[in-house]
Amino acid sequence: MPYKLALFDFDGTLADSFPWFAGVINDTADKFRFRRVAAHEVDGLRGKSSREMMQILGVSAWKLPFIGNYIRKRKAQDLAAIPLFAQTHDALRRLNGAGVTLAIISSNSEANIRTMFGPETAALISHYECGSSLHGKAKRFRKLLRKSGVAAPDTIAIGDELRDIDAAREAGIAFGAVTWGYTHGAAMKAAKPDHAFDTFGAMVETIAGPAR
Repeated sequence: MPYKLALFDFDGTLADSFPWFAGVINDTADKFRFRRVAAHEVDGLRGKSSREMMQILGVSAWKLPFIGNYIRKRKAQDLAAIPLFAQTHDALRRLNGAGVTLAIISSNSEANIRTMFGPETAALISHYECGSSLHGKAKRFRKLLRKSGVAAPDTIAIGDELRDIDAAREAGIAFGAVTWGYTHGAAMKAAKPDHAFDTFGAMVETIAGPAR
């Protein structure tokens, strides 16, 4: 079934930012006094939920807003080193051309995202809900449903983390899991999302319907 509104996560879904994140995680750990991540642990952590990772690394919940702000500032300094996935621009253009309303819901900043998109692609996005907390997406999803006027059955959220699936279910909307992001594709599929996408092409066809 084609959808009228697509709510996209950004990092790991549209931007290939995991290598950058892996490069700054231990600086962040030192600054905020949680456990550093050894190289051999990275792959295993990619199969965990964000809450499980917080427990494993000893991250206190009260530190999350400060960590999020620090990460956003670091990203702003390093944007040139964080590419979009090669298919991102074309996928968003195709969805927009098919009449799908596009929105971004991300803990990253709107300024960072617009810079990375560039003006042409940034203009395809009707709504930006940025700077959201680690576990605050369900509220943002519901807000965008109200703002857009699109009904929940006509809406899909797209993301790359297990918490994104939980947020979509809480908001009562469909979820499409991408398998190329922060969380391993096998773990995303095991959580039984409404859709699982191994390619951008499959994602576009599911959201907008087959090309005519």
